[in-house]
Amino acid sequence: MPEPEDDTPAEEEAEEHRPDGLDLARAQTLGAAGAATTPARRRIPRTGLTPSGTRRGRSRPGEAQLSGARPDGRDPQGLGPEVDRLVGERGWGLDLQVRGVFARWAEIVGDEIGAHSTPETLVDGTLVVRTDSTAWATQLKLLAATLVKRLNEELGRDTVRVVEVLGPHAPSWKHGRRGTRDGRGPRDTYG
Repeated sequence: MPEPEDDTPAEEEAEEHRPDGLDLARAQTLGAAGAATTPARRRIPRTGLTPSGTRRGRSRPGEAQLSGARPDGRDPQGLGPEVDRLVGERGWGLDLQVRGVFARWAEIVGDEIGAHSTPETLVDGTLVVRTDSTAWATQLKLLAATLVKRLNEELGRDTVRVVEVLGPHAPSWKHGRRGTRDGRGPRDTYG
């Protein structure tokens, strides 16, 4: 008995199948593109139920959610609350406060003291402040207790316990790779 001629479409499908798999990839791409389209918004009846019979505002897992008039978790969020959440999760609160105090140093300690001193570090309650002259270092050492009180008002209780005041950086008189160990130094050449 001869075979019916309806087998030709099956043979054509077999011929379209490519051994490299491009036909399968093309079919999956077209299927994904069709699934990505947004569903048409349907009118919700006033009964409080959706056409599928569920309550308004609640969806079953796997159902597409439609946007409503009230804000929900899918709406864009402001940057401020997200940054606050990140700071809280990472524990950056005190570090940001300290950097804020360092940035406003002249405002906190006064313009005159702020012009001649700069905070360098705050580690374990010890604030290191560098001055531009030894006279200002002495003056700041006398004001250390007042400075601790003022900084703790800004940063919180017992954040700063000690203020370590350092004078200016000394100039380096060493030039080049070679030098003497027992040299007498630069001596007085300024007079």
